Amino acid sequence: RELEQRCGADDDRELERASAIASHYAAAGDQPHALRSTIAAARAAQKVYAYGEASALTERALELWPRVENPEQVAGLDHVDLLTLAAQSHQVVDERQRSVTLITQALRELDPEVETARYAGLLATRARNEWQLNRGEEAVDMAERALAMLAEDDPTGERRRLLAWLARSRYLRGRFREAATEGEAALKVAVSAGDREAESDLLNTLGMAYVSLGEVDKGFTSLGRAIDVARANDDFDGLSFAYSNLADKLSEIGQTEEALAMARKGLSITPTYHVRGYAWIKLTVAEMSFLAGDWDAAREALSVSPPPAAGLLYIYRQLAGAEVELGIGDDDAAARCLDAAEELVAVTNQPQWISLYGALRADLLVRYRDLDGAQAAVQQALDRLEVCTDDVTGIAWLSCIGLWVEADRAQRARDLRETGDRRDALARARLHADRLAATAQDGGPVEHARLTQGKAELARARGRGGVREWQRAAAAWDELKRPYPAAVARWREAEARAGADDRAGAADAASAAATAAEALGSEWLTREVRTLAERARLDLGAAAAAGPGAGANGDGARAAGGAGAGAAEAAEDPFGLTPRERQ
Repeated sequence: RELEQRCGADDDRELERASAIASHYAAAGDQPHALRSTIAAARAAQKVYAYGEASALTERALELWPRVENPEQVAGLDHVDLLTLAAQSHQVVDERQRSVTLITQALRELDPEVETARYAGLLATRARNEWQLNRGEEAVDMAERALAMLAEDDPTGERRRLLAWLARSRYLRGRFREAATEGEAALKVAVSAGDREAESDLLNTLGMAYVSLGEVDKGFTSLGRAIDVARANDDFDGLSFAYSNLADKLSEIGQTEEALAMARKGLSITPTYHVRGYAWIKLTVAEMSFLAGDWDAAREALSVSPPPAAGLLYIYRQLAGAEVELGIGDDDAAARCLDAAEELVAVTNQPQWISLYGALRADLLVRYRDLDGAQAAVQQALDRLEVCTDDVTGIAWLSCIGLWVEADRAQRARDLRETGDRRDALARARLHADRLAATAQDGGPVEHARLTQGKAELARARGRGGVREWQRAAAAWDELKRPYPAAVARWREAEARAGADDRAGAADAASAAATAAEALGSEWLTREVRTLAERARLDLGAAAAAGPGAGANGDGARAAGGAGAGAAEAAEDPFGLTPRERQ
């Protein structure tokens, strides 16, 4: 009682004193006062963003509730209010499944005919949580049920927030045009009502939709406004996701370094107590660092380790991890990440995860030389995408990987003189190439870079080398400042030049590829380039010493150096074998 007299709402030690009061009453066995003071402590915890402590305190209050006579009168709220308070705290610390359980219990205690608006609000909250748990179809059904229950002039604002959320779900399911149309209508309602939270959410959605539909300036203006509104409202979750989405869209149009800078800025201003938002923006930093070639930073940002119950956040972590491990060349680690995400991706309704998983799984299976499995992974993902999405980005990536697979199949069929398999591989490669060309018409710089790479893979599938095509692909990725695919293209260029007996040019391309691969930390690509150099008897050291201007353009001094090296090798080994072949 002495502590209660000292504790006030303006006390900077309010949470500490409130928690102590609750603990003393509980220890004394005074359960009515323990219930009241525990709820007061939970609210004090939420005021200072101590949501982990708030969730523990509300759970304690729920345990006390049935032990107290007239608990509503003692606590100053009803049981549904307490369940809602607990669910909110668990949601912020990303304990979504517990939040869903609490909301479900609260819904059972309400009569939807009597307390319609309250019921609809809780149903909408449950829908948002179910979405994050990767239960997309159920979430949308719940949200639409909740919307149907609310009047046009709903005074709680829940209808506006639901309209905003449904527009976002349209976008995330790859229905960009629907998202833009519904989002604009909902934005007018939100702005006229002065609902800043719904306004920020809708501006975020519209920004992403417009960039994806090719209206880039309009999209970035909308995303910038979303950030401004969220910052003015101290809406840190909205702010972190807006920065993440802005980084993603900058990456989508090929502004790789700007995307990484924006992701890092978002991370710097997102409080760690917003567990999901902080983890999401950190994974965005990992993704953008990988694209920009800073793989040490990418691995550090992958320290985020959500449990499988985290749903979409868990998928993001596992697929981002698989991409980094594949780049490095740790195939077993990549397989573990993909296996962990497999069941969740199988039931998701979001194209971004379907395409990313399919592309990475195919890449892994190519490494294992399971070309039939890689082909099936690409086709399965395409089949799921092409019936439901405007997302050309994912389709372009899958088509490009598909061309890689078919080029390998065609190459293997030529080696084994299997005419039927070669024809099948070429036919499938042409289908992928046509699809890739179509995406490039609707897409941006990244899709055009994938198209140049696809043309080079098609040349490889036809057995025509493709030196010029691979040069163009490398240049396209250089322009986007993405060193990893550029290095892969130069490795393929070196293969094509070696096949055309241009050993000087092959040495230059291989040396550039090896240097980039080693700088990135790509062990598998370094091995491939050095194996090619041994097989084709390329002097990577001499190529590097000659400088970037020599060899590939037929420089006479570089060519003479290459010939001298070849003569020395021939004198040392008249059979023309590499050291490995002699072994």
